[in-house]
Amino acid sequence: MRRLSLIALPFLLAASPALAALAPGAKAPDFATKAVKAGKIFDFSLSQQLKKGPVVLYFFPAAFTSGCTVEANQFAEATDDFARYGVTVIGLAADPIDKLAKFSTSECRSKFAVGVAAPTTIAAYDAKLIFGKSDRTSYFISPQSKVVAVHSKLDYRDHVPMMLKAAKDWAHAQK
Repeated sequence: MRRLSLIALPFLLAASPALAALAPGAKAPDFATKAVKAGKIFDFSLSQQLKKGPVVLYFFPAAFTSGCTVEANQFAEATDDFARYGVTVIGLAADPIDKLAKFSTSECRSKFAVGVAAPTTIAAYDAKLIFGKSDRTSYFISPQSKVVAVHSKLDYRDHVPMMLKAAKDWAHAQK
């Protein structure tokens, strides 16, 4: 019986929608972490990045897993679209930086940064899944550190389109 429940766990998690605690209008918690873009490691600070414009912050369970790979590919393909709206994309996972460095070049195609999601950051954004991994949750955060849009669902397919829509809507509201 216990073996069956462990086998069924991923399917049960995939079938039920995740819930994000940070609703639109909430203040996005600041954090700092090690990040990597195009294989180059650097210090990332959300508050510093927001001084340059809005941020799409997306949490993903683990580098090099099937859904996370496709999602990273989709964010890479959309990076220029996000840039047109002045938006920076960063992905966070509870993976070691050396694994993320490889992921940043191969799956993120050196287009955007990925960083280490510390347990405190995962908790602050209510993005905890299981076994220390983060859920698949995307946030559009304004330069004023306000959550503008959120999408939290293990299915990767709607994250990029929903964050692009949020970017477009935000940019048009600024005019």
